[in-house]
Amino acid sequence: MSAPSPGKLPKTSLFVVAAALVDRDGRLLVQQRPEGLSMAGLWEFPGGKVDPGETPEQALVRELAEELGIDVEQACLAPACFASDMLGDRHLLLLLYVCRKWHGTPVAQHASALRWVRPVELHSLDMPPADKPLIGLLEALI
Repeated sequence: MSAPSPGKLPKTSLFVVAAALVDRDGRLLVQQRPEGLSMAGLWEFPGGKVDPGETPEQALVRELAEELGIDVEQACLAPACFASDMLGDRHLLLLLYVCRKWHGTPVAQHASALRWVRPVELHSLDMPPADKPLIGLLEALI
């Protein structure tokens, strides 16, 4: 993770939410970013941008429905940790929630692929820089 140069603040901030969906076997769901998007081919936790007027939890419920076709209740989202990184001239703040209960079967609506992996397997995946620091915490939690 990189910080802006001293005395130089990022032009804008980007607030992003993501979910560590945990199945009954203790595996996590990751999705592969599709071609045509920045960081195409990288594996990430499902989620997305927080729109103006949304709470992080509202945004994550909406994103999981749009990206995976699953329904999640806000009460089932447990705040876990965050990551902070520079993304070009923007500051990225990623809020990660753990979720163990949802309705429906996840389907890749916008991703190239989905994979269920053990937390230790995350180390071998090519992931965005903001996601990498979250792996150790997830190993300890799951």
